[in-house]
Amino acid sequence: MERRYLLGNEAIAHACLESGVDFVSGYPGTPSSEVIDVLRARPDRSYYVEWSVNEKVALENALAAAWCGIRALCTMKHVGLNVAADPLMTSAYTGVTGGLVIMSADDPFAHSSQNEQDTRCYAHFARVPCLDPASVQEAHDMIKPAFELSEEFGLPVLFRPTTRICHSKGDVELGPAVPGLRKGEFHKDPRQYVVIPAHTRVLHKKLNEKQPAIRKRLVEKGFNRYEIRGKTAVIASGIGASYVQELLPDGVSFMKIGAYPIDEEWLGDFVRKHEKVLVIEELAPEIEETVRQVAGCVPVFGKKNGYSPYEGELSPQVVAAILEKAGFLKNPFPPAEPVPGLPPRPPILCAGCLHRGAFYAIKKVFKDAIYPSDIGCYTLGLQLGVVDTTICMGASITVASGIAHSGETRDVVCTIGDSTFLHTGIQGLMNAVYNGADMTVVILDNRITAMTGHQPNPNTGATACGVETPPVSLDAVCRACGVRFVETVDPYDITGMVNVLQEAKKRNGVRVVIARQMCVISARRAGVKRGRYLVDPEACTGCGTCVRFGCPAIEFEDEKARINELCSGCAVCAQLCPVGAIVREGKR
Repeated sequence: MERRYLLGNEAIAHACLESGVDFVSGYPGTPSSEVIDVLRARPDRSYYVEWSVNEKVALENALAAAWCGIRALCTMKHVGLNVAADPLMTSAYTGVTGGLVIMSADDPFAHSSQNEQDTRCYAHFARVPCLDPASVQEAHDMIKPAFELSEEFGLPVLFRPTTRICHSKGDVELGPAVPGLRKGEFHKDPRQYVVIPAHTRVLHKKLNEKQPAIRKRLVEKGFNRYEIRGKTAVIASGIGASYVQELLPDGVSFMKIGAYPIDEEWLGDFVRKHEKVLVIEELAPEIEETVRQVAGCVPVFGKKNGYSPYEGELSPQVVAAILEKAGFLKNPFPPAEPVPGLPPRPPILCAGCLHRGAFYAIKKVFKDAIYPSDIGCYTLGLQLGVVDTTICMGASITVASGIAHSGETRDVVCTIGDSTFLHTGIQGLMNAVYNGADMTVVILDNRITAMTGHQPNPNTGATACGVETPPVSLDAVCRACGVRFVETVDPYDITGMVNVLQEAKKRNGVRVVIARQMCVISARRAGVKRGRYLVDPEACTGCGTCVRFGCPAIEFEDEKARINELCSGCAVCAQLCPVGAIVREGKR
């Protein structure tokens, strides 16, 4: 055994190696992305690995691999499971022959997400097992049994780490990596894999028949366990279970739920041995609802009667407050007071980010418009007044189309990133053209999936493992969707960008402007050098035009602008300065 200090996602990735994984697919999404990033970076890969164009594609690839008898891992974040829900639900009917583990990382408190949904609800809906780790070590330890459960019951297994597990670090006991050397072979069985109604009815009955054995096996494997210590009890799951164990006083029984579905007979036997039970879990009352079904006359405290919140992330302080409210202990944590005088640090686009120049030009040309946007770094255009809606991946184009057909008389200009466009934007564009929407689409093409950690996509020209591949032509895709006005422009060229947008504004129908420039972080890593820019203090009038542009490389000091060391040399500020006071270093 080897002991290493690892990020939760690194521990999960290593557990996949210990399980002899054969096939890995996924779509990047915080907090799940590092698992594939670790696996794709290993030089000694015996397994196949890919970043897929979206989660539905990723799951269908992994499902097919598991049908061929090999072990497959599919990764995504919780909202990505919405995109993959269609194959997920039916995969429970078809089952698998090789192990299939679907990692869906939840994000309580929405640290980097548009909602706080709970993957356990999907497991309940699909009737597949779900493992819910309470620590970094447990996240590692659950992976191999997850593959074994999948193979034993012939079902996909959901694995639900949360942000606090994925992005925490801890000492982890590791085992040896095992090469994935299985050879896939598909055995034809239309009654199993062709889900026409006649087959589906039979498969659904078989899925239901598996449930009692699954519940008992999860207890036998120790995922769900308890210790009776007194007449009152706490039942907890996930990271909340770890916090409860740290705080729980002697004399209070404790049950840890680490996997679903829960054996109701086993649960009821525990609950009815107590005078009252408190349930602590993040997000949905998945455990609590089952506890209430089996509790009989035993009082149950939790979300449904106001003792525990439905939203947000658990912490030791939050758990202590819940325990105190339910009468289990006196809260040992004093009320937290914010440190006074700290400057605010909101998220902000990088210095030299192409999106800032593109948004500036959009605002200049379309002064009074509606601005639907999408999921990515460019959501920060909200701070620049050029983002009015953000719902989910790809929705900018479809929302824009809906607004355009609503009778709204203002211009509609939507923004979407290249990876997001390839994820779920193409269908929306096709629909908008087909149905005659009048709108402008700006594709913010930085050649990478930037927000989640700079993973490649089909537009990048390289696979997950760095193999060169023909990049997708966004221009050709847009034209194939029927768009007649498609122009590509460098958003660092503000005049050029403004001119193209003005031309688009004159046209009718769907117009596409592709704002193409390498992500500033990718450019720095690639060694691209553009030089720095400086402010000539003699020429600067202190008008503030450059500061209002919002670049973090530009400061205001002694009533004059100043450019700091964050400058990446994009030269946009030099184009905006009305008196020409910003010049390239060495050119004065």
